[in-house]
Amino acid sequence: MIVTLTEIIFSGLFSGIVATAIMTVSEIPSWRKWGLLGVFEWHENQLLSIRLFRIPRNKLNFKYIFFLHIVNGSLAGIAYPLILSILDISIVSDYGYVLILSLVYGFALWMVTLVPIHKPITGYPVWNHYLGHLPSIASLMGHLIYGLVLGIMIIIMIK
Repeated sequence: MIVTLTEIIFSGLFSGIVATAIMTVSEIPSWRKWGLLGVFEWHENQLLSIRLFRIPRNKLNFKYIFFLHIVNGSLAGIAYPLILSILDISIVSDYGYVLILSLVYGFALWMVTLVPIHKPITGYPVWNHYLGHLPSIASLMGHLIYGLVLGIMIIIMIK
């Protein structure tokens, strides 16, 4: 089966949106326990929203937080099947491999897109956060959930 570039992009976009939505739901317990500072991606997006959309500093704005979260998850979703196709990994036959790589992808996204930028954006370190290590672990788990759901969705979409 030949998969076109349009199919890859559309399946990545849709899968990224679904994976981001599920990741977001998985982060709600962290938000309830620690507030905005305990959900690293939401905290970053809140501060970026203040700068980009000029919302008041003292106003928590989930509309912008989740907008930026969905945009980032969608772009990462498009990138994943493109990477698989560049590596010549068959989405339609190597299901197990695609799922393992999707977990690696979730971890890589956490390492590349969250760990180095969190402190410069928020002023709070990832590793020695004043809330302890559990928010970091929760953030990593959210990215692993994102990666796994992304892989499952890509398989379903391309199948």
